[in-house]
Amino acid sequence: MSWTCQNCNTVMDDDSFEICWNCSCGKGELKPERDFIKKIPDCTRCDESLTFLGTKNFHEGTRWGALGGLGELLVNKENLDMYACKSCGKVEFFIEGFNKC
Repeated sequence: MSWTCQNCNTVMDDDSFEICWNCSCGKGELKPERDFIKKIPDCTRCDESLTFLGTKNFHEGTRWGALGGLGELLVNKENLDMYACKSCGKVEFFIEGFNKC
């Protein structure tokens, strides 16, 4: 049996789930008990707000210059969101789009 979250209107296909996967609101509640999702993370070193520096593309392995664009199919590339603390200089990476809600 399915149920619909009263906070974000997401349809939960399984009645065994007691918390909405989209907004962390409990079944039958209008608002989540706690704010699990935070737009801008805090620095784990000094608890100041981090500044978003942009999305960086990281290239694993060597560059296959002789193969051109075809060689790029053989390597792994990851896009990571980069945040930095202006207070202590610490840099943190997150999965691309993880903090976008």
